[in-house]
Amino acid sequence: MAGMILEGGTFRPIFSCGAMDALLAHDIHFPYVIGVSAGISDGVSYVSRQKGRNLEILLRYRNDKRYVGLRNFLTCGSLFGMDFIYREIPETYVPFDFRTFYAAPETVLAGVTNARTGEAEYWDCKKTDQDFTLLRATCALPLLFPAIEMGGQPYYDGGLRDPIPIRKAMADGQEKNLILLTRPAGYRKGLSRQNRLAARVLRKKYPALEPVLLTRHEAYNETVRFCEQLEAEGRAVVLRPDRPLDSMEKDLSNIRRAYEDGWRMAEARLEEIRALLAP
Repeated sequence: MAGMILEGGTFRPIFSCGAMDALLAHDIHFPYVIGVSAGISDGVSYVSRQKGRNLEILLRYRNDKRYVGLRNFLTCGSLFGMDFIYREIPETYVPFDFRTFYAAPETVLAGVTNARTGEAEYWDCKKTDQDFTLLRATCALPLLFPAIEMGGQPYYDGGLRDPIPIRKAMADGQEKNLILLTRPAGYRKGLSRQNRLAARVLRKKYPALEPVLLTRHEAYNETVRFCEQLEAEGRAVVLRPDRPLDSMEKDLSNIRRAYEDGWRMAEARLEEIRALLAP
């Protein structure tokens, strides 16, 4: 069994979108897809066979205030226009092919972080509702999003507790994996001011989140090293950009270039990627 692992990063996963669209162009489909945050939010369009959809959305709406802007805090408590992104775009502007998605044979999982327990959970994207509540939850960065309730529990971004869910994929039986990272080789995360502030703001309401936020960088760096080890052992193919992209990038030419880089890198390693799927 082989899986595809998708890191998040707001707009940085446009690199991964290029790689996934290259795979679609070559009729390469991984039977197991798992990711967090924007990674899996983009990944569902790979499963629905909608090549180019994620790039079209960013090129059309990245600089639209309905998509991202401070006034969205007044309407939905988020920097991002959640109803615009998760309902209006997929229903009206750049339609999401729900029929193909639900009929596709792939297992598709999104990682989320339970705000009360601080633990990672992995939910089936095929069971999501039409408003993409699960995708809202996996993208819900503290301070930028409110906690998203599912099943009576509050959830935040899956990348807080499990930033690159390779170990979950392996536990589910995926022996070889394509891992799509969104940071260049050599990047190591530090404790950010945003995570410090979020830990301080949320520690009374969600005390289990405080240590998760304060050690998030350590978990990320350890997981990247593990991914690199798997690749060295021939158990994974790791694709990642060779130049950084700001997570809140506004320049559409940079967004397009990152997408093209992902496509180019995937095509350059097609035979290695196909080998992951070989019985």
